[in-house]
Amino acid sequence: MALISSDRLRYPCEPWKLVENIHVPGDEGTLETLFALGNGHLGIRGSHSTAGDGELPGTFINGFHEIWDIKHAENAYGFARTGQRIVYVPDANNFTVSIDGEALSLSESTVLDYHRSVDFSTGVYEESITWACRSGATVTTVERRAVGFDSRGCLGLELSVSADRDVSADITSGVVNRQDQPVEDHSVHDPRRSGRHAGRVLLPLHLQGSDGSLRLAWETSESRQRVAMAVDHWISAEGQPFETLVAEDESSVRYVLAIHDGGPFRLEKSVSYVVAGSSDDEDRGESLAADAEANLVSFGDILAQSKAHYEQYWTTADISIGGQPEMQQAVRWGLFQLAQATARAGVAGIPAKGVSGSGYEGHYFWDQEIYLLPYLTYTNPCGARKVLESRHAMLPDARVRAKELSVDGALFPWRTINGLEASAYYAAGTAQFHIAAAIAFAANRYEWASGDDTFRGELGADLLIETARMWASLGFFGKDGMFHIHGVTGPDEYTAVVNDNLYTNVMARFNLRAAAALEHEGIADTERMVWRQAAERMSLPYDPHLEVFSQDNDFMTLEPWDWNTPRSKYPLLLNFHPLVIYRHQVLKQADTVLAMFLQWQDFTAEEKQRAFDFYDPITTGDSTLSACVQGIMAAEVGYGDVALQHFTDALFIDLDNSHGNTIDGVHIASTGGIWSSLVCGFAGMRDQGEVLRFDPRLPSEWDGLSFRLKVQGRLLSVELSQGSMALGLVSGQDYSDEPLAIHVRDHLVTVGADGVTVPLDTVPVPPPSIFPSVFPTAGLPIIR
Repeated sequence: MALISSDRLRYPCEPWKLVENIHVPGDEGTLETLFALGNGHLGIRGSHSTAGDGELPGTFINGFHEIWDIKHAENAYGFARTGQRIVYVPDANNFTVSIDGEALSLSESTVLDYHRSVDFSTGVYEESITWACRSGATVTTVERRAVGFDSRGCLGLELSVSADRDVSADITSGVVNRQDQPVEDHSVHDPRRSGRHAGRVLLPLHLQGSDGSLRLAWETSESRQRVAMAVDHWISAEGQPFETLVAEDESSVRYVLAIHDGGPFRLEKSVSYVVAGSSDDEDRGESLAADAEANLVSFGDILAQSKAHYEQYWTTADISIGGQPEMQQAVRWGLFQLAQATARAGVAGIPAKGVSGSGYEGHYFWDQEIYLLPYLTYTNPCGARKVLESRHAMLPDARVRAKELSVDGALFPWRTINGLEASAYYAAGTAQFHIAAAIAFAANRYEWASGDDTFRGELGADLLIETARMWASLGFFGKDGMFHIHGVTGPDEYTAVVNDNLYTNVMARFNLRAAAALEHEGIADTERMVWRQAAERMSLPYDPHLEVFSQDNDFMTLEPWDWNTPRSKYPLLLNFHPLVIYRHQVLKQADTVLAMFLQWQDFTAEEKQRAFDFYDPITTGDSTLSACVQGIMAAEVGYGDVALQHFTDALFIDLDNSHGNTIDGVHIASTGGIWSSLVCGFAGMRDQGEVLRFDPRLPSEWDGLSFRLKVQGRLLSVELSQGSMALGLVSGQDYSDEPLAIHVRDHLVTVGADGVTVPLDTVPVPPPSIFPSVFPTAGLPIIR
């Protein structure tokens, strides 16, 4: 059932905000994700601060995790041995407000007016509630939150309380260790959700507090990572806190005072987090807490940082859709989430849920290279480079892992935080070797698009060479003279451990070609020759009967899925044993179609259309990574209505909680796919060729589409309307004004500061493909 799009009274459509005007119990967990704040390093869920009014509140720091020994029912050589899971850091978003002895809460008190919002233009969360107290007073509480950007470990919270008469107020500001609170392990029922640790995770190192200030530090019990926090309070009234209490799982600062009619009472709470590895120092907790204290900044400074960051961000990252206000709001929410997941991540990966939740254990997947790096590369190339630096830092562990699986070069983990493989189910984890090509592809794209002359020598060559060595040793030249890659799983996790997965082979071919083209002293002539031969002889399964590239060698022989299966049985992974799914012709997500999008120059228009026509109807969309890719290829093929439907599905995955697990955090890779849907789908951008290319497919319902891209040191402005495309270079001290050659359909144009407008004809809708029966014997009477 839809959420945001279904009730525009409760969630009005505003272009620069997500707003909730009516509180309705039951959606708290999903809304905690939708109203979350973050900066890529630190994230806080959009929970109500009062105890009992939240479902899954919490605060996260990217990469801060605990480990445990994976217990396999039947162990085998090379299985992942150590699990990793993001840890809730102690949460400062806790306030209790009692008025004349009544503790205010949404679940127990009378609410006269309710309004909360997150402002995309400033990054500020605001919640205003007017209460009818049992004492007869009418009280309004207003909370504001923001995260720091220059001070990326900092969080600012503000609570103001006003009343229509004199009241007695008892206000407590708390810090809660949520990681060690008893909570149900939801992963037992849904592998997409985060599990819980059996024992205590955060061990106290330093606990000190007085006069409204807290200095606290903990260490994880197994990974030995440390987190410290400093918390200071400021109040608008005179006086000191009534009490300051410190404990390992809950610390608090309490104020007891009178609030008079005429002016609000304000409480500002400044929070600073610092994380570090283990230490042998005797005062390790105290010194880390001192570091957190040194980084504290005021609530006002945090607000200013957030506003300044987003003012700059939107000048280059905004995407405008003409005449579609609901889509416009959803697109800006998505772009806001991308900033929150990546802006200040530093040299670190981007978790599958950003820092908005604990879903997928906080792991880094291939998602970041295929779905997030395009957005980062063209809007924040420095951020893209840092993600690739984090992958480069994993190379030592990846080389060890490669030897463990009897291949050369480097084998990157399918899912990880610390660089080690954490996927306990190898068939849909380790077997997805294609992550190596994703990393190589992202590195090549970054170098092509950024104009970063130092990247290849410092990072890029290592990533391309080590992954190429892995492919050359993983595959083999068969009796047919072709190069084969066996025993792998492609992006479609409903078909596992297969031979010659088309996506894997196509991307490996790219990887081998790119590495062979390098001028590098570390590449021997014989090695380069092997790479070139493997690429040129790469086996690409093709079904001549259907005239379609096959997803793998055996896919076309599988039994078709029963499409009368009721919708309640989807997603299939929650309702059928993997072996049942593996035996059938059914896709979790785009696979062959994705290969044709990424390696667009290797396939003809007819091949792309037939592949789309064949695979789109048998793709369940059980993966949130699928709809955006299906929409991009539908647009390229010329199916405008289908493209718009897939795009709309992708756009509202989280806002409407259409996959039922938004509670665990934003599907940040899918959100990155929205950026690609707009730029690569409807604007038709393709890169890594001789020049940047555009082949637009603007939906007929839209008045226009405009955005900006950072390309090879320039800032390119793109404005697409019905019948034309305008391109220009935006001047500025950070950007070159040297003209840029761009292909728009059949036109090669030179774009400078004056701009170029290219007329566009309407693209005709092609007739759909007609396939012969998959099974020649279908329809014959059964011989008994």
